[in-house]
Amino acid sequence: MGDRQDLRFCTSYDGTRLAYASTGSGPPLLKSANWLSHIEFDWTSPIWRHWIVGLSRTHTLWRYDERGCGLSDRNPREVSLEAWVRDLEAVADAAKLERFDLLGLSKGVSIAIEYASRHPERVSRLVLYGGYMRGRLRRGEGQTAIDELMTMSKLVELGWGRKNRAFRQVFATEFLPDASPELIDAFDALQRESASAADAVRSLQASAQIDVTRLAERIQCPTLILHARDDGRIPFDEGRHLASLVPGARFVPLASRNHVLLEDEPAWKVFLQEMETFLGGARDGAFADLTPRENELVELLARGLDNHQIAAHLDLAEKTVRNMVSSVLEKLGAETRAQAIVRARDAGYGASTT
Repeated sequence: MGDRQDLRFCTSYDGTRLAYASTGSGPPLLKSANWLSHIEFDWTSPIWRHWIVGLSRTHTLWRYDERGCGLSDRNPREVSLEAWVRDLEAVADAAKLERFDLLGLSKGVSIAIEYASRHPERVSRLVLYGGYMRGRLRRGEGQTAIDELMTMSKLVELGWGRKNRAFRQVFATEFLPDASPELIDAFDALQRESASAADAVRSLQASAQIDVTRLAERIQCPTLILHARDDGRIPFDEGRHLASLVPGARFVPLASRNHVLLEDEPAWKVFLQEMETFLGGARDGAFADLTPRENELVELLARGLDNHQIAAHLDLAEKTVRNMVSSVLEKLGAETRAQAIVRARDAGYGASTT
């Protein structure tokens, strides 16, 4: 994956500046924004670092901070599902992604569903983890849901990011019930870095109003849905309900209590394996035999770069690049460079022109 990420900014429909970053190499995988993110802080956080590394293993991972969060503009004028979807549109356009795999986590699942229904021509495959179609106030639970939302909002307002066990235990129990004390401390730091209490409350309350149920049946691309069986943040039944509506969706229950899967739990390894199998399944099997370095080479080939340009990008000698190209052509069973490029583009390489 490398030891750095490429951090950039773009502007959404209403002038809100969004921070986005890319890591890894290979076909593009765009992750819709979720609550509690800071793309710079997440880079070294034990909460999210293994996610970034794992998702960048076979793809170029694109991720961004939602409005009001991380390095994106704080206190935006609008916070709503419509704004979040249009932010995703802005990032996809800024990254020049013509067609890509799309990943949604938690609230990002609803954003991804809305985007995929609007832009079926741009989404190759859809992966949805730990999310929902219906926000807290849209699940038919009446006053109970209202009371719980108001209580949680007040807790955020009063205790956001404070090193006070009475406050942090509420969030920790929902998000990371099996986390170590060190990870709970990291979660506290993530709260402080990711958003102000006011922005966190706005996001929380807007999320509760989401309902994209009507769109689930319109999803046209292959879809993988995963959900932790004992998720304390988003009920397992929400994931199961979603899987029953998306045509042909594969549903994978995960043996975990954590809303954010931890690096050392078996469910994380299952998640990565299922995801990589699903995203690689529609690709020519020969590409699965490429090394990470060869994946980088194929990505650059698919973008139309010559050996001199590839050597500069990979910091290699041209002779080394020529030898690598020959090896890749042999692995792919391609007789010519042009044939390899066509197959690579069909497999999703070269979709980003940045």
